[in-house]
Amino acid sequence: MSIQDQVIAIIAEQAVLEPEDVTLDSTLEDLGIDSLGLVESIFAIEEAFDISVPFNANAPQESDFDISSVASIISGIERLKAEQA
Repeated sequence: MSIQDQVIAIIAEQAVLEPEDVTLDSTLEDLGIDSLGLVESIFAIEEAFDISVPFNANAPQESDFDISSVASIISGIERLKAEQA
């Protein structure tokens, strides 16, 4: 499964949606994911990819990790995975 498919599956689960309802342009807000759901999504992503996401739930705007859309989350994870390699 690709990183994109895994991230979409995780986000869809948090949003209680089907993966096909989650698009790359979707924002977490569009999908009905609140701040708690966001934190749970980040934890699930960290676990799934064995990475540490540089994300401060108290100050998301100060984070290096862009959560503005599903596509930006995927590219952030791809960057973290590449840095690990």
